[in-house]
Amino acid sequence: MALKLEDKKLVLEEVSAILAETVSVVVAEYRGLSVEQMTKLRSQARDNGVVVRVVKNTLARRAFAGTQYEDMTSSLVGPVVLVFSQKELSAAARIVKAFKKENDAMVVKSVSIGSGALDASQLDLVASLPTYDEAIAKLMYVMKAPVEKLARTLAAYKESREAA
Repeated sequence: MALKLEDKKLVLEEVSAILAETVSVVVAEYRGLSVEQMTKLRSQARDNGVVVRVVKNTLARRAFAGTQYEDMTSSLVGPVVLVFSQKELSAAARIVKAFKKENDAMVVKSVSIGSGALDASQLDLVASLPTYDEAIAKLMYVMKAPVEKLARTLAAYKESREAA
């Protein structure tokens, strides 16, 4: 069913608003997936704070124009689903990667973390990026280790002085 001009404008505004808050995007072809499978993808995405949209390619190209995701317009060919992550860089890639394991019909076309389009082969790399909380925990561990080592050294020095 063809969209009226007003509907196209609303879709364009919606996708543009989503893109304004997006930190990463995955474009994947969904040809061969059933309605139940797409519903499952949407449900998993919703549970993880990820937005999934199926939009006409011409409208998506217009929404991407002038944004940091403009490089991805070349991958907007065929029936594609757009997966937007608005909080964590790797959330959209993790959702698509997990869904792709169960459903071979989904084909990833491109991935972007805001610095240009990446090849579909980079999906695993982007999906393996730590979440914000994991990154903070790793940073705190790295910052805490030298202080602990200094404290152990000073305690050992004190014990050696007392023994002498």
